[in-house]
Amino acid sequence: MAIQWFPGHMHATRKAMVERFKAGIDVVIELLDARLPAASLNPLLAELTAGKPALKILNKQDLADPARTEAWLAHYNALPETHAYGLDASEAAPAARLVQACRALAPLRGGMVKPLRVLICGVPNVGKSTLINTLAKRKATKTGDEAGITKTEQAIALASDVTLYDTPGLLWPRITVPEHGILLAASGAVGRNAYDEEEVALGLIERLQAGYAAALGARYKLAATPEAVAELAAQPSELVLERIARHRGYLGAGSVPHLHKAAEAVLNDFRSAAIGRVTLETPQDQAVWLAATAEREAARSAKKAAREAASKKARKPRA
Repeated sequence: MAIQWFPGHMHATRKAMVERFKAGIDVVIELLDARLPAASLNPLLAELTAGKPALKILNKQDLADPARTEAWLAHYNALPETHAYGLDASEAAPAARLVQACRALAPLRGGMVKPLRVLICGVPNVGKSTLINTLAKRKATKTGDEAGITKTEQAIALASDVTLYDTPGLLWPRITVPEHGILLAASGAVGRNAYDEEEVALGLIERLQAGYAAALGARYKLAATPEAVAELAAQPSELVLERIARHRGYLGAGSVPHLHKAAEAVLNDFRSAAIGRVTLETPQDQAVWLAATAEREAARSAKKAAREAASKKARKPRA
């Protein structure tokens, strides 16, 4: 299943970001979802912000697996001109740490003569609006568990010589890594009309089976012993979703499992951390997915080139 979502306001956001960079930006802050630190990394933003010092914030780390968060922070901190740290809802005043990190990335900026200009960006529903309101110490922007709420840019003073430019959540025109599409949809970063909830729930269950089968079994009372957990991890995700539907009593006529209701429950439980603190990917997963995607894209390009060559040959007039 290919998940794509790039509505009209995102085209406008991309154009606005280009103009903002022309006006001058010193540091780029990209909010990532700590539960999907690679899937929520926007390749379009990487293209737009190339050459700028970057601060990667793994937001919602209180919902993520602490060990995997540390692995991802080490991964991003190893990149050139990049600093990364985790952030969660328990940090009441993150502005001081954020400003300090930005100053460290742009030591030649600051003061009234050369004020520090910072752009904050990220995929939809990554928690950016909530962070902005915390930084501004007021309700500066709307928040909600739905993608695409913020649609206009705004400027916020973090300090007398530090201005933060907020931008709407931005995805990219074509999501080439299928696993990223599933994870983004599961997190709520994609508009609800762009994906099938049962398909996304099945993909989510597969990721939970791979790393958190015990938590999955405990949440839906499907497995109470190590042997039952191992069995649950090996079952087809379709069977697991059916078992969840039966456990929750989501049954239709003839006691047929209502899979859509079960899918909604699984997605809501993941988003609210009712299943537990989970991170759906590792740096190793990312390497495998990127390699497979590169192979598919190369095959796709070769097939396209062959079609064009055949078409050109067919149009060539015979002597």
